[in-house]
Amino acid sequence: MTKGIRKAGKTLKDAERRRLARRARSGGGPEPAPSAPPGFAVVWCDGGSRGNPGPAAYAYVIDAADGREVASEAAAIGVATVGTAEYRAVAEGLAAAARLGLDRVEVRTDSRLVVRHLVAERPLRNPALEALRDRARATADDLAGVTYRWVPAGENARADALVAALLG
Repeated sequence: MTKGIRKAGKTLKDAERRRLARRARSGGGPEPAPSAPPGFAVVWCDGGSRGNPGPAAYAYVIDAADGREVASEAAAIGVATVGTAEYRAVAEGLAAAARLGLDRVEVRTDSRLVVRHLVAERPLRNPALEALRDRARATADDLAGVTYRWVPAGENARADALVAALLG
């Protein structure tokens, strides 16, 4: 019996795994967005730290259903861990989506661990991150629907570039 790779709570089929690997090798961009109803958005999140802990920053970019960017933010957060920066990006991105009146969002991040924690696939063992996870979940509970999806770092280029610009 072969074990599949898990992605946001789902097991990838071999064909999908091969497709993702081909796209990553070719440097292909994100998948074209399927048509989505109004009120739907994709929240691209990233966080980074130079050292762990070290100078850290987070960023998010929100795309409407038609693919146009409707909001983005990047901020330095002082000395923090990568995990803190990643969670902060998700929490702030969800809060911004709620302020914009978006009610169905897909959070895309290149942090598998954050996705696994948020979908309760893996327990969070760091008490310092629990408050950020709980904040993200509370905001998600106020929206009509939130899904979390891991994406390869290459697909998260815009949010990553905002973080990199702050960290130099």
